[in-house]
Amino acid sequence: MAITRRGLVTGAALGGGLIAAWYFLPRSFPNPLEPGPGEEVFGAWIRIAEDSVVTIAVPQLEMGQGVTTLLPQLVAQELGADWRQIAVEPAPIAAAYPNVPLAKRWAVMWDPLAAGLSEATDDMLARNYARNTPFTATADGTSLEAYEAMCREAGAAVRAMLAQEAASRWDTSWEECEVANGIVSWGDRRATFGELAAGAATRSPPIPPPLRTQAPSESPLPASVPDDVGTAPAFPRIDLPSKVDGSYLFAGDVRLPGMVYAAIRHGPNNGSELTGFDESRAAGVRGVVGAVRTRRWLAVAANTWWSAQRALEAMQPQFTTSFPVDSDDIAARLDTYLEAGASAKIAETGFGEDAVERIDMARRYEIEPAHAAPLETASATARYEDGRLELWIASQAPEQAREAAARAVGLSSTDVALYPMPAGGSFDARLEHDHAIEVAHIAKTLGRPVQLVWHRREEMIRSRPRPPHYTLVGAQLAQGGVPGSSGAIDALKLRIATPSSSHEFGERVFENTTAWAAIRESAGRPDPLACEGAVPPYELPSVTVRHIPVEIGLPVGRVRGNAHSATAFAIESFIDEVAARAGREPMGYRMAMLGQDVRLAACLQRAASIAGWDGGAGQSGQGIACHRIGDVATGARIACVATARRDAESGNGGVRVTRLTAAVDIGRIVNLDIARQQVEGGLLFGLALALGNAIRYRGGLPASFDYADLGLPGLADCPEIAIDFMASEAAPADPGEIGVAVAPPAIANALFSATGLRLRRLPLLSGGL
Repeated sequence: MAITRRGLVTGAALGGGLIAAWYFLPRSFPNPLEPGPGEEVFGAWIRIAEDSVVTIAVPQLEMGQGVTTLLPQLVAQELGADWRQIAVEPAPIAAAYPNVPLAKRWAVMWDPLAAGLSEATDDMLARNYARNTPFTATADGTSLEAYEAMCREAGAAVRAMLAQEAASRWDTSWEECEVANGIVSWGDRRATFGELAAGAATRSPPIPPPLRTQAPSESPLPASVPDDVGTAPAFPRIDLPSKVDGSYLFAGDVRLPGMVYAAIRHGPNNGSELTGFDESRAAGVRGVVGAVRTRRWLAVAANTWWSAQRALEAMQPQFTTSFPVDSDDIAARLDTYLEAGASAKIAETGFGEDAVERIDMARRYEIEPAHAAPLETASATARYEDGRLELWIASQAPEQAREAAARAVGLSSTDVALYPMPAGGSFDARLEHDHAIEVAHIAKTLGRPVQLVWHRREEMIRSRPRPPHYTLVGAQLAQGGVPGSSGAIDALKLRIATPSSSHEFGERVFENTTAWAAIRESAGRPDPLACEGAVPPYELPSVTVRHIPVEIGLPVGRVRGNAHSATAFAIESFIDEVAARAGREPMGYRMAMLGQDVRLAACLQRAASIAGWDGGAGQSGQGIACHRIGDVATGARIACVATARRDAESGNGGVRVTRLTAAVDIGRIVNLDIARQQVEGGLLFGLALALGNAIRYRGGLPASFDYADLGLPGLADCPEIAIDFMASEAAPADPGEIGVAVAPPAIANALFSATGLRLRRLPLLSGGL
């Protein structure tokens, strides 16, 4: 076993001593922000210029979800700034921005031996790890949970400092001053932020910062008000104007003096090796600068990316692979393990497994691998000079990308500067950092700045799909489920055969192992995160979830919705099947099982009311599903009614979804417009998972590299979408994943209503109608 920093620290903890040096010693960190001309810096979040422009640092990756609006909004509201004076910039990698909630959720990845000791210990370890690493990853919808308090406190502190400076000039108490719309006032005295900034920066804010009594929130429109009727959002997205006019810069837009462009070719999966290529065949391509080869890939650099790609294709690189995985092999392995593989109990509620006396009804659900498939392929720009590396890259885990690039070229991470760039979509694909390693290596080898852009083929080969899930759901029913019985579920048992995907992902991201080493290290390890959402929101006497770890020979990773998109499909499809067998109306059947979760029950009732729910009877084509991500106290809820029909003229195999109606409870809503965008996008992502095309593998490669062959919905395929948000004072929950999970089962249940066919595989049409 290789010795790693993580292993050394954890191992020492067992004997006592060294972990204290790593986790518990108090540390102070420098302020990561530097003032520009005429600017004053206020902590790690805010700069104020002489013209009163307030620049707010954002430590999360903007990838279309609106985080560069959401977090600055929190600062601006506490600060009392006018939204028109707000500017944003990506925050540098720094200990000042720890994502503690995500570090805690992922603790089993970065310290599996210490994770789960106790709630207090987990909190402390996550807090110290996130600060000391520093860990600022953007994932799992934790941006608000991690940074709302920091943003509000930063804004409140600066508001107090500005008021203190104004009060000292006006000979009054700072508490008497009002700060609103970018102006500090007292009676008829007024001063702008820019006029006060220099003096305010020398003052000390009160501790704790004086937060406003009302947390930032927006009320949802009443259901009777159509979505297209209303005022413009109070906080319109900051990134939209530049995205519309084309001035918004991504990693592929960076231009450096003397820069060349690189194309790359990978072999099948990560077990392949480059065996040869013919460099002479590229002699006729103008502008070629050079080729860089490693054991796993070949890259060509030229004056244009198109020339580099043409030269690469002309060289005809050849690869061999030790593990030429095929889709049929994957299916056979999952099938075998589901039926007879050793399992580990990862969740148990109520009376647990001891309450299961028999299985009266069982169904099997199969979920195929699915790619994130963002429109923007992986791209990065690098410059290596005088023993230092600079990286311009979009990364959801920037410190891990920086460390991986540093190791690739033999540098300390302190000699690598990573400039965070936004992503043109991600869906968790940019949690991986292969392209950071590759561009660093190419830049060092060539000795000049280089921009690497993956072809769609390489994105399909090297991106890690959501793992396949084969799930067997069994229920013990009241009175044995005989005709005429209530259909009540006395016990529910799930067996889930799927790779240990989060352990595998953790090995790659936190230990910087190759994909095949990650598979080897994670093989056979039970993985609760790979089965998230398998415990349903229903109050059942007994629920047991068992995970069967399966090594399928294909590297897998994270995709929007993650395990919830698989577990929600299996559970909500099964619930519908039990209701049909008992002759129960599907919504009422669900309502009877929700117990104390009145918030999810309210979502079900609201969605049914708006959609004109008819019970799905008489081939109406209506199907219903609900899901919760998180616990009863803080989780996000959604209920969705889908309307679908057979349509031989549609472009997705004979099915058209005409309407998706959802009622959503995400607690207190900070920005209604962004929340609506996220739920709408999630529903459409779930629609693609349901009605898109399955990815087939042959010889370790996808059978098609064509983006169009994924079967993603176009504008003509998008249904009417109606979303109603529930008013709530609960803690904010993430809206980005919940729609992904609920759409596929709602659509499957709608198709059963419309056709009488029960489809138990995702994508739904992978086996045809």
